[in-house]
Amino acid sequence: MRCAACGEPAAPFAFTNGYTIAFDDDWGVGVTVGREQAEAFAQDAYATAALPEHSIQNPILLFAPHDLVGVATRLRPFMGQLGTTPGVDLPDSHNAGDFGAFLLGAPHARAVTAEELSERTDGHMDIDAVRAGAVVIAPVKVSGGGIYMGDMHAMQGDGEIAGHTCDVSGTVTLQVEVIKGLELDGPIVLPVADDLPLLARPLSASERQRAAEVAASCGVELEDALPISVVGSGPDPTSAVENGLTRAAALLEISVPEVKNRATITGAIEIGRAPGVVQVTFLAPASRLARRGLEQLVRSHYGIPA
Repeated sequence: MRCAACGEPAAPFAFTNGYTIAFDDDWGVGVTVGREQAEAFAQDAYATAALPEHSIQNPILLFAPHDLVGVATRLRPFMGQLGTTPGVDLPDSHNAGDFGAFLLGAPHARAVTAEELSERTDGHMDIDAVRAGAVVIAPVKVSGGGIYMGDMHAMQGDGEIAGHTCDVSGTVTLQVEVIKGLELDGPIVLPVADDLPLLARPLSASERQRAAEVAASCGVELEDALPISVVGSGPDPTSAVENGLTRAAALLEISVPEVKNRATITGAIEIGRAPGVVQVTFLAPASRLARRGLEQLVRSHYGIPA
């Protein structure tokens, strides 16, 4: 991914509901600006936002937000939305179990039932690991899959706890492959190795050698395991975790308690977005991934030989 201006070059920037950020020319760092600069950006918000030619939106820059001033941060762009079309008509912003829950019994035309919401694909993840180099394995619930994307962010801490982050325009290049015969309820993410929780990172050669020695001394065979991150969503964090655990158990055909134990000692539960999108990340048995046709994909992504 790279940030790209549309038409005439514009000053590097990003915007959210409470602050305006100016970027350096290399898109590496940003600093929140004060009222005077925020109002200057607002005077030419559409050009400053570098909106794509056919984009129809009202940039938040028009409000000249400047509640935080002089705060520096790093840029690490990612896609808040990247997935497949749900099996029921949903606004893209509600294609997840948390925001989608707001539509249950809603007094308007976008209302859905719980059964209809189960046809979501969780394309609106707001998971910061969905960035350049990551792999998203998405469920297919309509003919052709219907891949879509949007909601690019310049950066975000886990949880998007403010309810928003730093939106930017940008260019995305995808490589798409079809995995036939794999039925999924929700997405699986293969983050870049640096984004894996410490305990879910593949063992180094020396670590694996020492582990093999311990296993041999205890009379057991060392398991061949590979990292995966299963996305779960729900109206609240607890429901999202339960959804992620259930999806992971179904994927690997193991019990939920086993997933809980594996995530505890070889991974982590990470919050993608509050109120209810999580990643259940852990080292999964390679033999179980092989049954679902995923072993070689995971090995290739992380450079792990058989």
